[in-house]
Amino acid sequence: MNQNNETELAVAALAALAESSVSELRFLRVDESENSLHLSGRVKSFYHKQLAQELVRPLADGRQVVNHVNVCHQPMSAAS
Repeated sequence: MNQNNETELAVAALAALAESSVSELRFLRVDESENSLHLSGRVKSFYHKQLAQELVRPLADGRQVVNHVNVCHQPMSAAS
């Protein structure tokens, strides 16, 4: 696959994440190699991590989707 097709896949994956109603998915990073798409960044729940992966999977064109997204739970603030 040539470099232009690889770039088009990354752009398509980023567009799918950008269209999500979950705003934090819009800030994830997508990198690609010859055989895989890599997701990275941070989200607040495991559900959002999986959602990002499943939004990108149909666009992967047979490549493995590698999910390096970190789940960062925010601590509850102290009651006033």
